[in-house]
Amino acid sequence: MNNKEIATFAGGCFWCMVKPFDELPGIHGIVSGYTGGHIENPTYEQIKTGETGHFEAVQITFDPEMFPYQKLLDLYWPQIDPTDDGGQFIDRGSQYRTAIFYHSEEQKIAAENSRLKVEESGKFNKPIVTEILPSKPFYKAEEYHQDFYKKNPKAYKEERETSGRDTFIEKNWKSKN
Repeated sequence: MNNKEIATFAGGCFWCMVKPFDELPGIHGIVSGYTGGHIENPTYEQIKTGETGHFEAVQITFDPEMFPYQKLLDLYWPQIDPTDDGGQFIDRGSQYRTAIFYHSEEQKIAAENSRLKVEESGKFNKPIVTEILPSKPFYKAEEYHQDFYKKNPKAYKEERETSGRDTFIEKNWKSKN
């Protein structure tokens, strides 16, 4: 049980990136936050301008023996549009880009291989633009962003529906095996 690792994924609005990973065996915690930018301790007000270089991201603490990193990658890809470098769905701007931030050489190799698998899948007619980047300092977002789907289930459901995320996932990930 002492064997814990960290995974960091940017997939657009971090509100929508928590629930798919939450409450699974071997997942010990998920934090919404900001990473990859050039200022320390950014606030939501700062990052939403798109000028800090940060991504909205989730940082997942997991037990790799119970829930291997590859399984996290397999869950990550179908949450996003990996061909969109201008944001995700209704959320536009650099802070909503997609990226996998690796914490070890093993994670980097696994992430690169998973991206190649998506590229070769034939699911998309456009290039895969999700970046694979070395981990950077991760700053926890304000408390009201944490576990948003649990605290605000109605707003969360509306965000998923109106953003176009669920429609995209259904069309591009679930119907094309």
